[in-house]
Amino acid sequence: MEKFTQLLQPVSDSVYISAAIALIPIIYYLVALAGFKLKGWLTGLTTMLLAIVLAIVFFKMPTTFALAATGQGMAYGFLPIGWIILTSVFLYKMTVKTGHFNIIRDSVTALTDDRRIQALLIAFSFGAFLEGAAGFGAPVAITAALLVGLGFKPLYAAGICLLANTAPVAFGAVGVPVTAIDGLATYANGTPISAVEIAAMIGRQLPLVSLFVPFYLVFIMAGLKKTLEVWPALLVSGGSFALAQYVSSNFMGPELPDILSSLVSLIATVALLQVWKPKTTWKFKDEEVKESAEKPNHSVRDIFVAWSPFVVLTGIIFVWTMKPVKEFFKNFAVNIEVPFIHNNIISSISTKPIAAIFKLDIIGATGTSILVAAFITKFIIKISWGDMFKTFIETFNEIKIALLTICFVVGFAYVMNASGMTNTLGSALAATGKSFVFFSSALGWTGVFITGSDTSANLLFAKLQQVTAQQVGMDPLLAVAANASGGVTGKMISPQSIAVAAAAVGLVGKEAELLKFTVKHSIILLLIICAIVAAQSTGLLSWMIPAHP
Repeated sequence: MEKFTQLLQPVSDSVYISAAIALIPIIYYLVALAGFKLKGWLTGLTTMLLAIVLAIVFFKMPTTFALAATGQGMAYGFLPIGWIILTSVFLYKMTVKTGHFNIIRDSVTALTDDRRIQALLIAFSFGAFLEGAAGFGAPVAITAALLVGLGFKPLYAAGICLLANTAPVAFGAVGVPVTAIDGLATYANGTPISAVEIAAMIGRQLPLVSLFVPFYLVFIMAGLKKTLEVWPALLVSGGSFALAQYVSSNFMGPELPDILSSLVSLIATVALLQVWKPKTTWKFKDEEVKESAEKPNHSVRDIFVAWSPFVVLTGIIFVWTMKPVKEFFKNFAVNIEVPFIHNNIISSISTKPIAAIFKLDIIGATGTSILVAAFITKFIIKISWGDMFKTFIETFNEIKIALLTICFVVGFAYVMNASGMTNTLGSALAATGKSFVFFSSALGWTGVFITGSDTSANLLFAKLQQVTAQQVGMDPLLAVAANASGGVTGKMISPQSIAVAAAAVGLVGKEAELLKFTVKHSIILLLIICAIVAAQSTGLLSWMIPAHP
């Protein structure tokens, strides 16, 4: 079988010129979506086609390889990513169809009518819990839909949830982004860098961001004056999350930081609301504030039944992701070797063959766990089989274009990776010399923007981070952790994330507006992490790096 060796600098034997070519699909995507305002599906399709052409013409990838890699990405875009979105929105719409979402809304507004606090409870704390339990798009899809149901405008709901999702991404899906690179990179003496060590280092970077995100989130919504009005809630929400994130990541490993931190934050914020309320109730400008409006009085049983879909969802996802259960599900998974490219692409970084396997794991997929939760919910909220089936079909019809968009953008990501374009971009950043200390986090940001996954970005660049760090005198543990920490800020602008969020709140076709909302915040947060990493590397905060070989 024909082999293809990725070329690191195929154009003019220059890594910078080659990187400029590799940047073309990314620049095109941003300009087409935000500048020319093309529809999301059309932007995704044309970006994918452009990436295929560049991979073949400039990076010398065989046409059959480029098409196979794209096909693998499109398949992955539907399962598991698209499957999660479909089932998440379906579960939410079941609660709307039966009227139970009205009770959910009333129960949240009984705690507070204030949009600032609602965003903290739903987007930040509950979203982080879902990220820790499931990841892969489910948190933004579910929380954005909840906020829309509470009365948030779709654009704000989606944008705020994408922004709030920054804090937990590095430890999402029960720590997979960290555990996936256990031992992948090494110290100078050859000792593998363990997932436990990486988690500890990330836990000395991200809590600073986690503390800041609630303040930043509310500032974007309401401005400085209205942000300062709710500083106790912001401090409790972000502070409790940050503290729990540090403790759990440094003393318990990479699996539980999100789940524990989000629960601590949620409980602490609700407890605060029992003894403190904002002086004024803030809502969006075009909303009426009805302080004296009589609130419906629901029984505890009604409230519990209304929230039961998400209680059941949490329990099912937790069970689904337990190691023994995941091992059991492997018996039903089918690993399909992708034709042409499986073990026939030689990495330009590791110089080893790259496995190309599509895991057809319908039973073990997170989306299936959400569907199981929906079936259990059917008996609790008492929706008929006919209405349930009708709701599923309605949900699919509403988001089918979004599902197609997701398939296109994941296909684009896969051909970028398989052709070596992503490695070339990473190498260009790594070639910045001493400046790499500051820009190492941007490597993770780039990887997550392209792939939509902190896990993928870590797998792509962890080894490159380590090698480059040793060349420029940077601690390799710090560099590997910086990749994960920087990556979390790229999630909110990833084409996949934008498509997922747009689908969840009915903004299909308006992805450009959502990208405009998030892009500047992504860059601001990235620069903050870059500054933290640089300070940890250059002496000011070097005491924060854990002792290691």
